Amino acid sequence: MRRGEHGGDWAAYQIQYHGMPLDFSANVSPMGIPAGVKRALYQAVEEVNRYPDPLCRQLRACLGRHHDVSSAQILCGNGASDLIDRLVLALRPKRGMVTAPAFSEYGQALRRVGCQVEEFPLQRAEDFRMTARILERITPALDILFLCEPSNPAGQTTDRALLEKILERCDACGVLLVVDECFEEFLLDRSHSMVSNLTGHHLLILRAFTKFYGLAGVRLGYCLCQEETLLEQMRLAGQPWPVSHLAQAAGMAALEETVYGDQLRAWTRRRREALRLALTQLGCDVVPGQANYLLFFHRNSSLDQDLAQRGILIRNCETYSGLGPGWFRVAVREEEACRRLIQAMEECVG
Repeated sequence: MRRGEHGGDWAAYQIQYHGMPLDFSANVSPMGIPAGVKRALYQAVEEVNRYPDPLCRQLRACLGRHHDVSSAQILCGNGASDLIDRLVLALRPKRGMVTAPAFSEYGQALRRVGCQVEEFPLQRAEDFRMTARILERITPALDILFLCEPSNPAGQTTDRALLEKILERCDACGVLLVVDECFEEFLLDRSHSMVSNLTGHHLLILRAFTKFYGLAGVRLGYCLCQEETLLEQMRLAGQPWPVSHLAQAAGMAALEETVYGDQLRAWTRRRREALRLALTQLGCDVVPGQANYLLFFHRNSSLDQDLAQRGILIRNCETYSGLGPGWFRVAVREEEACRRLIQAMEECVG
């Protein structure tokens, strides 16, 4: 099976192995789609004969109330990746910086417009956490900096005080700070988000409904930024109807699912710790992340292939800059699924 750049490629697995895998490669809520979101999707089917609202007016109004910002400071897209592309096409930066390891779409989007991409290496000895060393790398020669909170694939968060220092340094140097918060909803600390720092700063925040609400197949993301001119440029950089009617309905319903959210955060913390302990007992070097996935190293660099033959998909992370053979990521899933994963791993490494 070809090792792709992203997790969740169940279709490739199905073609090769003629069946559906137990998928640990995609970091999507195992609790399934919230009941209220399902109802909204069913009801919205009756209106798919109409074009969707190209400006997502109702959804943006709901998001504005949710985040306590003006809806004019919100742009919706076909997932966060769509918004990353729109941002880069609108700005066409000459020089950008990403962390390593990090989500590959930041660097790929920048390179597609001819941008020179620098990397700030995160160290295993520091659990791949952000450090103050990045401050000296932020200079007026830089146009854009991408950070991910919590990070992907390590699941680490940056100290809030350091994040604010990074933002201040970016402001002083004229650098746009882009903070990807697509996994932020999984954090128990509900004050970590940078949304409260939007006003007066050169800051853009990426969000998505994909992971937390189990809506990977619906494709819905949004960004927040006080620079409305930039958001308009981003809107014009892509197709006119980026968000389907179904996705808009799902997003509005998802914002009402507060009980679901509280339950999922608490559940994820318990199951993540249990999975971390089980992986450690198997000889894995596990990074203590805070999201709904865990990054680990094992000497068996073909572990993903061995598990695929046993019906299980995990994310091989050797393609991440800063990692290499032997690094893998697994989603936090329900107890029975994790039991099957650990049992299969015992067969592979024992």
